[in-house]
Amino acid sequence: MLFFFSGCGNSRHVAETIAAGLNGSLIFIPEAAREGRYEYELAKGESLGFVFPVYSWAPPKLVLDFINKMSLKTDPDYLYFACTCGDECGLTEKVFRKAIEAKGWSLSACFSVQMPETYIGMPGFKLDTAENARRKIDAADADLKVLVPRLQNKEKFSKMIVGSLAWAKSRLVNPGFNRFATDDRKYHTTEACIHCGKCLSVCPLQNITLEDGRPVWHGHCTMCMACYHHCPANAIQYGKATEGKGQYCFGK
Repeated sequence: MLFFFSGCGNSRHVAETIAAGLNGSLIFIPEAAREGRYEYELAKGESLGFVFPVYSWAPPKLVLDFINKMSLKTDPDYLYFACTCGDECGLTEKVFRKAIEAKGWSLSACFSVQMPETYIGMPGFKLDTAENARRKIDAADADLKVLVPRLQNKEKFSKMIVGSLAWAKSRLVNPGFNRFATDDRKYHTTEACIHCGKCLSVCPLQNITLEDGRPVWHGHCTMCMACYHHCPANAIQYGKATEGKGQYCFGK
């Protein structure tokens, strides 16, 4: 059983690759949360996995909130996670481990893979070039060919790209990100908006409605930036931070 969250497709690709290798079921965390599906039962010998992007050097708050509410009839004997990051993941492993240990579960394996950057909601943040994006995806796929069999064999391992100043990034910057940088009031549309409603359909939290054909955000944003990156007219902007920075979605 594999739970995942993804906004722009990077983590979805990793989750689908793992699920195919393990012949496991995929559960989209935002959908399960909306439906109040927090109780699960693992088959005998079944692994429990999570896949998610790293947000400001930690797991997304919505993933941690979901885990906190989860209930299993029997504790997993093999629990793993995989995370995607643009460059590094800080103390993501420690933060995740603390969350599952509060449930009485233990972590068996974890790894991070670099994927093309998607977060550009602040000055100084930018997307990878097309060449670098392709290089990251190819390297990630090569890593997955090695790591998925290790999950199949239920090996215990940790292969994380921690990076520098990890404590400061995960313990100091991340809380600030969750508190201040997920403010969706900065989102707006330009005159390029074609009123297609794509933003509404791709928002994993269903945080967007349309008024007079234009998107309106309702304060429950996780800053996955799916609305921005999927917009076919590049009409959605986040303040001035995203202006002229381009778009990226996995597979496009």
